[in-house]
Amino acid sequence: MHPTPYLEVHQSRTREPTPYEIKLARTLEEIFTRVGHELTDVVAGLNARQVRTPDGEPWTERSFRDEMHRLGA
Repeated sequence: MHPTPYLEVHQSRTREPTPYEIKLARTLEEIFTRVGHELTDVVAGLNARQVRTPDGEPWTERSFRDEMHRLGA
């Protein structure tokens, strides 16, 4: 019997994450753990922690969706 194949997290990357992406990911993990999973919670959590969009603007639901799409999440 062959083991079930699996995907290592880093196998799907085409490059190393940027400092911005690392900060965003760590902040999202904290928000998911401490605040919630709803989009409104995530946007409020990012803004409360002053983690801004790549353009330096506060997050909106639309900008968060757009950024997740851009990042391939």
